Amino acid sequence: MAEKEKVIRGLKTAFNTEITGYMFYTYAAETVGDEKGRNLFFHLAKEELDHIRVISRIAESVEEGHGWVGYEEALKEVAAGAGGLPIFPRENEFTKRLKQNPTDSNAVAIGIESEEASVEFYSNMLKDAEGPQEKVVLTKLLEMEKAHLKILRWEGESLQKTGFWCGDMEYSVEKESDG
Repeated sequence: MAEKEKVIRGLKTAFNTEITGYMFYTYAAETVGDEKGRNLFFHLAKEELDHIRVISRIAESVEEGHGWVGYEEALKEVAAGAGGLPIFPRENEFTKRLKQNPTDSNAVAIGIESEEASVEFYSNMLKDAEGPQEKVVLTKLLEMEKAHLKILRWEGESLQKTGFWCGDMEYSVEKESDG
């Protein structure tokens, strides 16, 4: 029973972390001046929203005693259900920092910091994972966060060296994490 509670606590932390990321990327998309930057941040926000939905469905399944459901299965179930989760904008550390310095390079730097924390978080959850389905789902989330980090680092490097967004990199995290 204590293991189930630990898993649920971890999933709730993951849920809140993904909400923070979603809110930040949405705000960053509205803040950055370049269209390529806005598109990137809107794309990342959409993927964070998918993570929120999946984690919510998995937590529900674990709480009900059904165990872990797969990432794709959870995504299909929430897509088939009601319109979405009630997410209310809330300011967080990242959005506050971007408001203080609303530059494109700061948005990328904060995004990198956020993704590094997510990679560390999911890596630690994966170390403690016990069941095969749990490991598969956490590995998928970890790989997606690593792909987000790679994209942001790439854009950050471009901004630093040239002053421009690249925006040309194929940033389908789903495709990259499957390979």
